This record gives sequence, C-alpha cells and structure tokens, in this order.
Amino acid sequence: MTAPHKRSRRVVAIPLGMAMATALAVLPNTVASASPAASQEAATDATPLSYVVNVRPGHGTSSHVKKAITKAGGTIVTSYDRIGVIVVHSSDAGFATAIRKVRGVQSAGATRTAPLPAQSTTDLDTPKVLTAKEAAAADAEAGQDPLEPLQWDLPAIKADKAHEKSLGSRNVTVAVIDTGVDDTHPDIAPNFDRKASVNCVTGKPDTTDGAWRPGATESPHGTHVAGEIAAAKNGVGMTGVAPGVKVSGIKVSTPAGFFYTEAVVCGFMWAAEHGVDVTNNSYYTDPWYFNCKDDPDQKALVDAITRASRYAEKKGAVNVAAAGNENYDLASDEITDPSSPNDTTPSDRVVDPSKCLDIPTQLPGVVTVASTGAKGIKSSFSNHGLGVIDIAAPGGDSTRYQTPAPPATSGLILGTLPGGTWGYMAGTSMASPHVAGVAALIKSTHPYAPPALVKALLYAEADATACTDPYDIDGDGKVDAVCEGSKNRNGFYGWGTADALDAVTK
Repeated sequence: MTAPHKRSRRVVAIPLGMAMATALAVLPNTVASASPAASQEAATDATPLSYVVNVRPGHGTSSHVKKAITKAGGTIVTSYDRIGVIVVHSSDAGFATAIRKVRGVQSAGATRTAPLPAQSTTDLDTPKVLTAKEAAAADAEAGQDPLEPLQWDLPAIKADKAHEKSLGSRNVTVAVIDTGVDDTHPDIAPNFDRKASVNCVTGKPDTTDGAWRPGATESPHGTHVAGEIAAAKNGVGMTGVAPGVKVSGIKVSTPAGFFYTEAVVCGFMWAAEHGVDVTNNSYYTDPWYFNCKDDPDQKALVDAITRASRYAEKKGAVNVAAAGNENYDLASDEITDPSSPNDTTPSDRVVDPSKCLDIPTQLPGVVTVASTGAKGIKSSFSNHGLGVIDIAAPGGDSTRYQTPAPPATSGLILGTLPGGTWGYMAGTSMASPHVAGVAALIKSTHPYAPPALVKALLYAEADATACTDPYDIDGDGKVDAVCEGSKNRNGFYGWGTADALDAVTK
C-alpha cells in the first residue's frame, strides 16, 4: 500500500511488489517506531484539527477538564463519558501538549494531520460493468438466488450447506462500520436495521434518516460488505453468508474516504448502545497505518479506540476486523510503512508491529481476519502473522493466482453496490464480512452466548488449514511469504478457515 489514499481494505490482487488498487465489476440490476513520526502538532496556528482527550472513564467530563480544554484553545464536540473519551476541535497548534499536562488527562492527541475538513481525493471506486449476457450466464439452480452460482466463496465456507439448516436469526444484528450502506438496495432492504444505523463521521451521532448512506460520489465499499454479510435470500441478486440476520450501517468515513478516530469511537459506541451483536471493520484508522504508542499523539488514538471497542464487546458485540492488504508479516520485528500519514505527506518509517498497532485490527479482543482465494490458500495480498491472525475466510484473489471452478467466473468476491447493482471486489475487506456472517450464525444458534463464547466457537469450529509451504503464489520460484505455526494455528490461517455449517449445527 504505497499510495496515501488507500484506506479501506479492499484490493484487486495484482503481482506482488506492485501498488494495489480497487476495482469493481458491476452486474446490471437484472438479477514502536524506531524513529517515531513527527507529532501531528506540526500544524500552524489557525489550522483547525480534531483531537481526542482521554480521561478516567465513568466520571463525566469534569468542570476542571472542561475549563482546561477551553483555556488551551479547544472546543468540545462531544464526549463519551462511559469510556472517558472527549472529542475536541482546536486551531491551537499547542493544544495537545498543553492538555496532556492537565490533572486527570491520561492521554491526548490529534486524530489527523490535515485540517478540518479533510482534503478530498479523486480515487473513488469506479465500477467495471459486466454485460447482461455475463450476468445471465450464472444459470442458478432451484433454491438459489440468481447470482449465487457466481459466489464460489459461499461453498468455500460451507455457507450453502448451512443455509439448508438456517439462514440466521432476525434477532441478530451485524453493524457494518464503514463508508455507509445503501439500505434501499433490494438485497439489503429486507434485512436492514434502521434503529442500529447512524452517521458518525464527525464523531457525534447524526440520526437523520438516511444519513448512513454513501453519497453519490462516495465509495460503495460499505454497501458491498453489507451484502456479503446479509444479502437476503429473496429470489433477487445474490445471497449473503447470513441472509436471515439484520444488518445496519454505521458510516464513519468522510466523503474523502478517511476513517478518523473520533468517527470510529462513535461507531463502536453506537453499536454498543443499540444492541448490535457483531461489528465488521474493514478499514484501518487514518492517518497512520500503524499507531506507535511511544508517540503521544498516536498513543491517544490507540487508547481511545481500545476503550470504545472493549466497551462494545462488554455490551455484547463481537468485533471482527480485516488484517490488511500489503502482504505484511504482522508478527515480524519490523515493517517499513510508506503510507503514513496518509492525509498529508507520507514518508517511509520503520515500525515494530508489536508496539505500533494497526487499529482496530490489532486491538485486544478483536477477531483478526486473513484472506483466502478461490483455491483456499492465502490471497497474494493478505497480511499474515503467527499470533496475530485469528481466522481466515474468502477475500478473493486475481484469477492469475487462484482461478475458481465453474460456474464462477471471477476470483473476486461478489457483493451489493449502491443503486441496486452488484459487483466484484477483493481484499481482506471482503474476508472480514464472511467471518462476521459466520459469527452472526453462531449467535443465532446460541442466542445467549456472550462474545467470548461466540469467538471460542468461531475458532473451535474453523477448519484447520495447514501452512502453505513454500508459498510461491506467482510461480516465479521465489517465496512470497513465510507461514509459521502448526496446522491447528498458524500465521496464514490462524485457527483455520471459517465454517458456516458448523456454526448452525454445533
């Protein structure tokens, strides 16, 4: 991931070593850093930035801290007293340094390096349209939705067999914390949970009807993810992994495509307070790919999102996240990150991934998902790492590397797109919703299971998948990644490949 605008975890697989980019194929509506990066306070006076100020949870925003924030040049946007996170705007370049000295403040830092609002980008997902003839060639069998023959990913996790037993419970909701969800899509509308949907982009919930939808020029990423999880089995389009559960949209991405800390905190908190059972997180939190805890600004971002994700789990949600698309070994001693900060000017920095975290992917309690392709082996782009990857699921890959068996024609993953269409994407962004769907099926089978038990069952029921050794995905005679560990737990597949059939039968 070399370009500064790549944030959500979707990618078309291309030769290793090349920059990765998004592509879609739309179907017609017929069917510790060794040298930490400079503090984000490099901004000049009068440049408005957003901050998180972390205080002791459960005590409210005391008048003492409120006065200190004002005195330091800050304005409180909102506060999440149950976890002790305050969202603040300030144009004072010294705000974070000043507020960290205040009694009761545990950490504080800027959530971005670009001024408010974030600069825009023209790197939007542009669909590649398939012909009606190609869509019609799906040739569905009795009991299948029209496009289901194109979904090689469903039998890869036995979801097709699981659907003969259960489609999932209407009492289970999966929240898609992402770029927004088009709830008017015919495959999403039957299962959409409006009460659990919101726009959290500013860090403060916006409950305006439809605020959770992506704008006309915004990424279709969240809508695609939502369909992978819960596209209804209704004789239209495709079928989700858990087509009987509900899905909600929690929009946390700016129009420019940035996922900032204040929005992500808001997203987890909204899910926690609105009965969500599973959250899907197919992104990393901008502007830092890795947040180094020895940098005071980045530490504050880790603190804030850790508090929010843990609170969501405490309230009953299983948090699932994509591992990332750079073929990084997240268990290695060091990684060169060329993409941070991605909202201004990135530069190469060497980080220790045990101290510099990809959030929310590497946070405690989060289910970290690697991607597999149509042949069932690690996708060419998928991050990996023994002790970091918890489980694997289909996220697609280039047909150059992993070609699906007919009748499927693409090695990518089919999903729903805004405007009532369908299309292909690939990435760990697509693997994560498969696991979120399986977790929803487990919760449907065991409605009183707390998150810890749902996760334990998710791992225990996964199909053990041995290391791919040697892993030479492009066949050039050179090893492209090294897998460590046993068949039952390793750096490519974690505890194994997700199993939807076991989720509804055990």
